[in-house]
Amino acid sequence: MASHSDTLVVFFGATAGANGGKLGSDEREIILLVWQIVDLHEKKVGKLNRCLVKPDSLELTDQCKEETGLTWEELCKAEPLDSALQQFQQSISSELKALGRSSYTLCVDGPLLIRQAFHPEASKKNLVLPDCFYSFVDLKKEFHKCCPNAGPAKDLTLSSMLDYMGIPTLEEQVVGVQEVRSMVLLTLNLLSEPYNHEFTCYEIVKYKFESGACSKTEAVDSETVIRARGLPWQSSDQDIARFFKGLNIAKGGVALCLNAQGRRNGEALVRFVNPEHRDLALERHKHHMGSRYIEVYKATGEEFLKIAGGTSNEVAQFLSKENQVIIRMRGLPFTATPENVLGFLGPESPVTDGSEGLLFVKYPDGRPTGDAFVLFACEEYAQNALKKHKHILGKRYIELFRSTAAEVQQVLNRYMSTPLISTLPPPPIVPMSVLATPPFLTASNSRDCVRLRGLPYTAAIEDILEFMGEHAVDIKPHGVHMVLNQQGRPSGDAFIQMKSSDRAFMLAQKCHKKMMKDRYVEVFQCSAEEMSFVLMGGTLSRSGLSPPPCKLPCLSPPAYAAYPAPTALLPTEAALYQPPLLATPRTSQPPTHSAAPALAFYPPQAHAQLYMNMNMNYTAYYPSPPVSPSTVSYFTAPPGAMTAAVAAPSAPPMLPQPGALVRMQGLPYNTGVKDILSFFQGYQYAPDDYSSLIQLSDQGRGLIQPKEWLCL
Repeated sequence: MASHSDTLVVFFGATAGANGGKLGSDEREIILLVWQIVDLHEKKVGKLNRCLVKPDSLELTDQCKEETGLTWEELCKAEPLDSALQQFQQSISSELKALGRSSYTLCVDGPLLIRQAFHPEASKKNLVLPDCFYSFVDLKKEFHKCCPNAGPAKDLTLSSMLDYMGIPTLEEQVVGVQEVRSMVLLTLNLLSEPYNHEFTCYEIVKYKFESGACSKTEAVDSETVIRARGLPWQSSDQDIARFFKGLNIAKGGVALCLNAQGRRNGEALVRFVNPEHRDLALERHKHHMGSRYIEVYKATGEEFLKIAGGTSNEVAQFLSKENQVIIRMRGLPFTATPENVLGFLGPESPVTDGSEGLLFVKYPDGRPTGDAFVLFACEEYAQNALKKHKHILGKRYIELFRSTAAEVQQVLNRYMSTPLISTLPPPPIVPMSVLATPPFLTASNSRDCVRLRGLPYTAAIEDILEFMGEHAVDIKPHGVHMVLNQQGRPSGDAFIQMKSSDRAFMLAQKCHKKMMKDRYVEVFQCSAEEMSFVLMGGTLSRSGLSPPPCKLPCLSPPAYAAYPAPTALLPTEAALYQPPLLATPRTSQPPTHSAAPALAFYPPQAHAQLYMNMNMNYTAYYPSPPVSPSTVSYFTAPPGAMTAAVAAPSAPPMLPQPGALVRMQGLPYNTGVKDILSFFQGYQYAPDDYSSLIQLSDQGRGLIQPKEWLCL
């Protein structure tokens, strides 16, 4: 339409708040419209029209009252915006008919009125703007083409342009009328000698946002990217594009950010077609989306590519179908097939190209994650699919959300780019050699351990041994490590040390996804070094290994480091505060009336040191005391290899009495030794040796307040 327009409609508007260079920056409504037609061929002008608009809120700022001279009494008598637009169209149509012209284009003094005022307000009020508001002439840019020496286009004003052309400034008391008449004068002068300017360059406003894929190799200008923060979690790329209505977003230029759990975190990166539109977007800082205000900040092209860029051919092929609505499905059964998903969605929401319009998200080893993306040809089909939100498929309810091409890339990148257990950093160099003797394990790269994931929180050691079945005999002594969270509760993970990597491989093959109680448990082969890394407090996840918060040697088998003991300690303190040392297991002294073979166990001071170091600021997990089948009496007698190992000479114990360690949490602050002994009534302990009760305290408010007890 704009390419062959034969008339210009010089157009002016004012809002109930800021005007001029800040027009539209405060979300105030339009209250005034003024326009006049200019015939480009005859160089004639039509009638000047002025129309008041009634806003939903009749509050006017002091600045607005001073600049426009309008009062709320006048606005109360006006028509709302939709009626004012109808009046505008009728007036233009009648004048064009009288002039014998058929088309027109709006001419405005800068883009703010169209991009920052009309389109955002119409979007909020669900109004459909006429087509003329999607193409317009920016008088400042047209003037700059004819008079480049007048200064940058963004710095031009009506008075400066009139002065440059030698046109006297008009003095008009009525706001809006002066501006329109000044713009008409400038237009007529540009059409005349010596300029003879032709208005052929038109500013375009996109009707809708175009989704698409973005490659990591694509060049993205940092001057075109912003970060929007505070978005509703359910908002889609279309909702964000609607928030920035009037500004042109690049194809596929909305990237919703996800948190570590793969859920939206209320942020998005938006890429615009040029820096001018990015600067206008920054003016919408703290504008509202519904009842929430949205923060808008500058961002970089690298940040955008990190979120939206992708390299997968599968994703590129999936997103190659343009103008599709994307829905994300979460919580699918791991056994779900394309036919199951298509049947779940039903005939009222057909998927584009059937199973070709489905993209299942998988781990690097091919296991399903429970997520999938679906393409729909139109909004109606997508709405029908969203009605299935939290409906049941199999035995699980399925969540459905609107999604974006950038979110597809981000989710696939997260699951596919990093292996389950990444390469570990080189082991730290300790000042003294690690001492260990069979049957205990030193940290190495041998993959003779397994990780159990998804254990029921009520699972005990006996449940794990029963789960392992015949493979339980291959566990090394004290090779079962339950992983606890920061609160000391089971995390659902455990590590098992096996006698060889072959045994660990067989266990992972035979028991992977085997049921324990009402849950299936995943079994993965790993190395002792990886296990120790987690037991020290590091985090093991599909995104890699996060290092522990300290650089100390591992506090749980397989490796213990020997360090010099402090010299200025009392004998009893030296026993409690020895540095981590476990050269070999020592044998317990069997009762004289029992002929049962002795079993290996860890000295109590090692356990005390283990739990005392737990007071450090661990960020993820810490281990339970190591146990083995012999510890929990799973076998009636230890295997021959264990018996032979136990019979070997061992290092002298650090403490004179054998025992086992029990940790008690949540004790009342006034708990005393007698209360602890009474609690353990019926169990064997050394009642005359109260030093076997170790109290850990916190110093606070001048008093020693018991926090937890370690009982030997």
